[in-house]
Amino acid sequence: MPEVSLKHKIALSLIPRIGDISARKLVSHFESVEAIFSEPYRNLVKIPGIGSGLARYISDRSYLEVAEKEEEYVIKHNIRTFFYLDNDYPFRLRQCDDSPVMFFFKGSCDLNSAKILSVVGTRNATSRGRELCYKIIGSLADRHPDLIVVSGLAYGIDIAAHKAALAHNLLTIGVLGHGFLTIYPSIHRSTAETMLKKGGLLTDFVSGTLPEKNNFIKRNRIIAGLSDATLVVESGRKGGALITADIANSYNRDVFAVPGRPDDQWSAGCNELIKNNKAALAESAEDIENLLRWKPDKPSKPVQATLFSELNESEQRIYELISKEGELTIDQICRTLDIPISRLSSQLLQMEFKGLVKCCPGNVYRS
Repeated sequence: MPEVSLKHKIALSLIPRIGDISARKLVSHFESVEAIFSEPYRNLVKIPGIGSGLARYISDRSYLEVAEKEEEYVIKHNIRTFFYLDNDYPFRLRQCDDSPVMFFFKGSCDLNSAKILSVVGTRNATSRGRELCYKIIGSLADRHPDLIVVSGLAYGIDIAAHKAALAHNLLTIGVLGHGFLTIYPSIHRSTAETMLKKGGLLTDFVSGTLPEKNNFIKRNRIIAGLSDATLVVESGRKGGALITADIANSYNRDVFAVPGRPDDQWSAGCNELIKNNKAALAESAEDIENLLRWKPDKPSKPVQATLFSELNESEQRIYELISKEGELTIDQICRTLDIPISRLSSQLLQMEFKGLVKCCPGNVYRS
């Protein structure tokens, strides 16, 4: 097929009620993307499966105007574009029938990298969930430094996965449910900006698209399709993480779930996935490594010593105090070390991600 203009590629993805599968069928029928937009309504309506409604949408040339403006935005901001017929379109997504015909990427990593793992879970992550996220990703990073971690930049497990990857010098990709003019939630903007240098952000929505509920459900197919496997760390009986796991299963991709207590609501979804043979049980990085047959790139290193060497002076004082006393409330730490509560909370959270302290009920911290 001859080279397709970027404007027409974008326009194809903008036509309402034409999904990714139907868009591919249209291109196959006309043998070119440009021909779709030059075909008159009277011919479009005769195509099997199109009908008068879709024919009106397709023959509406206003999408070309929107696409032209988006093309200008993409070029101005050095955003990479991937069309499903492009040679560099990610091979894993190419295997999925409903993968996006067009998507946009800002970042610095290879989407065809040898090892990619998606990590998803509840937005109401517990300290246990965040800790498990950090430990599993940390162990994988030690043995597979080329691993890329994919998630959705959402609250809870998503952001924990991204931060754990960054803390262990792994590249990480956030799949967005909106366009690049928005970062949602805004509290994750600083992490997102770091990811642009150490991974990237990916979306199949044009720049001005706002974060709407259905968009996040739609983007889950990219999270599942871009990776070799999906790991669910914590999930209730319903939620986006389980949708992503189902999609991954439909793509014949491996799914892992971290088990939890039978009475824990945020482990109920994981336990059901395991019980119904929709996910393999994952208690450690080795469980993932063994099933995927990933051979270690280098031997494990002492994680605790490495993490401790990365502490700043304030974090080291906090760690030494908690280690000495056994356990302390955040108020006790605040009074003893005379650190503002807002700064202390942030430092303790970072230390949680590093696996150095654990937050227990009542805001009690233990080493």
